[in-house]
Amino acid sequence: MSDAFTITDEQQDYSQYDLDANPFPYSPVPAEDPEIYCGQQHVSGKISSTVSSMLSTGKSKHLVVTGKYGNGKSHTLKYTRSLLRDRDDVVVGYVAQPGEGFLDIYHEFVYDLGFNRLQELAYEFLASVARNATDTNPIGASAMESLIDDGDVLLSEIVPEAIRRLSDVTKFADFARAIIHMVYEDTNLYAWQWLTAEGIRYEQRKEMEIHSALDDDTMGVRAFTALKNMLLELGYTGIFVFVDEFESIARLSPKDEQATLNSIRHLMDQNSSGLCMLFGCAPEVWQDVMSEYHAFSERIGEEVALKPLTSENLYELVRDYLDQERMSSAENEGIDPFSEEALDLILQTSQGNIRQVLSMCSRILDDAAESQKNKITSSWVEGKI
Repeated sequence: MSDAFTITDEQQDYSQYDLDANPFPYSPVPAEDPEIYCGQQHVSGKISSTVSSMLSTGKSKHLVVTGKYGNGKSHTLKYTRSLLRDRDDVVVGYVAQPGEGFLDIYHEFVYDLGFNRLQELAYEFLASVARNATDTNPIGASAMESLIDDGDVLLSEIVPEAIRRLSDVTKFADFARAIIHMVYEDTNLYAWQWLTAEGIRYEQRKEMEIHSALDDDTMGVRAFTALKNMLLELGYTGIFVFVDEFESIARLSPKDEQATLNSIRHLMDQNSSGLCMLFGCAPEVWQDVMSEYHAFSERIGEEVALKPLTSENLYELVRDYLDQERMSSAENEGIDPFSEEALDLILQTSQGNIRQVLSMCSRILDDAAESQKNKITSSWVEGKI
């Protein structure tokens, strides 16, 4: 047996710092639903204005958030998404990166919504039809599902009318059929695969009377617009789309890059209401897009840049993270056990990069706890970086 490794599940004790645990992430990638957002008032203000404009007027508005790697673009988009997810009048989807073209953006967006959410929307639309076409008054998806399960409403009674109405609303009969088929047990998986642009066999499409394949960017734009129009018909304010790592379009061939940007432009042109797109992009790539693809960049309208942290931002960020794990409710503990000088050195070393700051704080706090250091000073930090 080798004793070179000491592996244990015993947790490090941080009680000397009045902490239950190390609050900083070991791998500083953004949480799916971040609880902390710090500083950058100009960014939060611009995002708030963009989002609020769409919510209050219904008119489409778009924004690109630029910033160097590790300065918080993904965190900013995910934090905004987490705020909007609490609302019941919008649909929100996150796209980790744009992939090979717009069809990939559409696919990731619908996948982020999920099977259950899309099925719920199908039941909502059936409920709106049932209220007009039957003596029942279902309010919402679950009420409609119960009426169908209990046999109080027969699908054969309302589906033809639902497909007709949804086709009129979306101007896309195949999309309408796919949405309605989300409520059928024997075809809902096929419908989901078609709606996510995964592709299904001709025989499966024929079973649902769907004639087209959702297999190129033009069809992706059409399906996306159809989904948004269905939502507006149901009384939603609109759709929010968060496209992260937009700089990855730069690795596409010039032809594919232009095709992707053109498809997004067409989506914006066809949706002057009910659509808000927020992009996270490296500044140098966005500058190239601005200079080379005017027709696209003009549709975005606004850009806001994330900047490296200031010392004030850093103190606030560290305090907010520490407060998440404070054992007592004592106030004014602030940035303890870090000294301001220690954080200033971390800031200087990281050049204000949030990802590096969080990684360094996590590692240094662990080292201090293991060494039983009461205070994390600049001299201690200097020996660790």
